[in-house]
Amino acid sequence: MMEETRAKLIGAARKAFAETGYAAASMDDLTAAVGLTRGALYHNFGDKRGLLAAVVNQIDAEMAARAHAMAGEAADTWGALLAEGVAYIGMALDPEVQRIVLRDGPAVLGDPSQWPSQNACLQTTIEALSALVEEGVLKPVDVEAAARLLNGAALNAALWVAASEEPQVVLDKAVAAFRALAEGLRHTAS
Repeated sequence: MMEETRAKLIGAARKAFAETGYAAASMDDLTAAVGLTRGALYHNFGDKRGLLAAVVNQIDAEMAARAHAMAGEAADTWGALLAEGVAYIGMALDPEVQRIVLRDGPAVLGDPSQWPSQNACLQTTIEALSALVEEGVLKPVDVEAAARLLNGAALNAALWVAASEEPQVVLDKAVAAFRALAEGLRHTAS
């Protein structure tokens, strides 16, 4: 019952936050739409901010799964790493991702690099870079530092795309720059 209530609230909030934004979303309307009370919201999430955190976490998990699926199509570990970063940046074109994760999320929840979901992405990047070091693909570099820089580049590129008046133009520039930045980590062919 509790999981069902949480799922209803997250679904209703996700719809409301995507349509009207966090600030304009009415908690009374949101809870009434799914036949619940504000008490259910407070009991499950503490407040509106806690509900936003749960929605962001859900969308972030979906984004990670989509990026991972794109990475799975790559021929090797290096291609997978690039594909995952490029996929993440590209998701900034999705209106729901733009509004909830890339605009309202940082405004309300603070620095995205501190979100639990971003820390999970960081661990995935560290593991990929560690494998690339073992394969001899990367220059000698601190793996955690490189992972933080790559993830930060992808996140900031996505934020830039989401805030842009010409998101597709900015996306193309951001992806090209992300690829060039990442390539700087590789050993050059002799």
